[in-house]
Amino acid sequence: MKRALVVAGIITLTLIGSAFLFNNYWTHRFDAMIARQAAIYRVDPDLVWSIIYEETYFSPWKKGQDGEIGLMQVTPTVGREWATETGMRELERQMATDPESLLRDPERNIQIGCWYLEKIWEQFQDVRDVEPRMIAAYNAGPSRAVEWSRVEEGKSQSGAEFITRIDIPSTKAYVMSIMERYRELKNAKAPQE
Repeated sequence: MKRALVVAGIITLTLIGSAFLFNNYWTHRFDAMIARQAAIYRVDPDLVWSIIYEETYFSPWKKGQDGEIGLMQVTPTVGREWATETGMRELERQMATDPESLLRDPERNIQIGCWYLEKIWEQFQDVRDVEPRMIAAYNAGPSRAVEWSRVEEGKSQSGAEFITRIDIPSTKAYVMSIMERYRELKNAKAPQE
């Protein structure tokens, strides 16, 4: 009986350890790509990681109900905008004829997602607490984030105040979830006193 309990305990610990290691591998296997593309497009890699976690839990094959594709759930429309701005004709042709194969490539998907986040950041760079606005714009579109950011002349709006103004429940939940994960990442990386 004792032996069976010991064996069961060892098996349980092995399974728990394996699950932990697999989860750690799964959620960090794209970290180098995220860091590389985030540096190119001047966005915080922790924010990109948090968005990918929320969007697909690092599953490059995922397709959204509105046609979003890949890790960062990039839409073919955003992919075409990116391809046009790069000026590379082959990428434009591929985005016009077969956007799905291009957007399923993890490196390309992260690249386009970071490019889009940088464009959003440029709209809000002078605003206090830019991250919630970037996340909301990524999810619901930049024009909605601009609308939720409007305040009287001479006033500013905190990130928390911005979130309360989001009138799409799914977007509000999305922003809150990503911001919580993002803060956890930042706190874990902060120097301990």
